[in-house]
Amino acid sequence: MQIKKCDEVAPSIYAGGLPGVTMREMITAADGAPTFAMRVFDVDAGASTPFHHHAWEHEVFIVSGSGHIKSEQGDRPFAGGDTVFIAGNEPHCFVAETPVRFVCVIPSPDRCQAG
Repeated sequence: MQIKKCDEVAPSIYAGGLPGVTMREMITAADGAPTFAMRVFDVDAGASTPFHHHAWEHEVFIVSGSGHIKSEQGDRPFAGGDTVFIAGNEPHCFVAETPVRFVCVIPSPDRCQAG
């Protein structure tokens, strides 16, 4: 078992990310997790993750803040306490209206399919 404090894990710039977006890799294969990876994102007010898609699903828990998710179906608002399911191959990005922190769970990289 491992316990980590979020703010003790160094943030990194999200690959392909835009300014104002950082990611903390909380649980990965390096921690012995063979199936899923858990990441914490911080998105500054006015910033967004890139509009993208990939073959794998992910589940998101909005810890704090508010904004909207862009998708092909239009913008959908979110706020702290919300959960989001993004299906594989669904184009999306998170746009922060206030500072946003969210937890994102994805399959471990060796379980993800190129998309």
